[in-house]
Amino acid sequence: MTEADIELVRGKNVVAVIDFHRTSIYPTDASPGQRPEHVVPTDPHGYFHKLHHQAGNPKGIYEADSPEYWAEITEALVPAAAILVLGHGKGKSNASHHWVEYVAKHRRDVAAKVVADVRVGIDHLDDEQVLELAQAYFSALPPRDAGDGRWGEPANSQTI
Repeated sequence: MTEADIELVRGKNVVAVIDFHRTSIYPTDASPGQRPEHVVPTDPHGYFHKLHHQAGNPKGIYEADSPEYWAEITEALVPAAAILVLGHGKGKSNASHHWVEYVAKHRRDVAAKVVADVRVGIDHLDDEQVLELAQAYFSALPPRDAGDGRWGEPANSQTI
């Protein structure tokens, strides 16, 4: 992450949408249309192309996680004040669960910032819906459209 990316989350409540292919990080005070920061895993061994293998193993086995990916996500979230994690799936197929376990073991300072790990249909949420969910969770009102291009500013009231 660049210094500018770090400043976007420094001291802020953020939501991290984590799956095995990409993590999106949104500050809850993002402006409408502001894009989240993304962390994409490097996958030289192809572990994340197919997570569950059953050939030759009747019980099935999950490939090893990528500690490098979890570390990248963690470093991106270090400056945040509080972290809401969104993920999908159950058990071993839930990437957010893997990341939460990773920080609990390796970075307790970051784990202490996790306020919740919520299971939702992240594949069916757009950026605006994720941001609205996070803002509602942190009890922050989303910026309002004043109707004239100003966002988040109170409308000027004129007294007669």
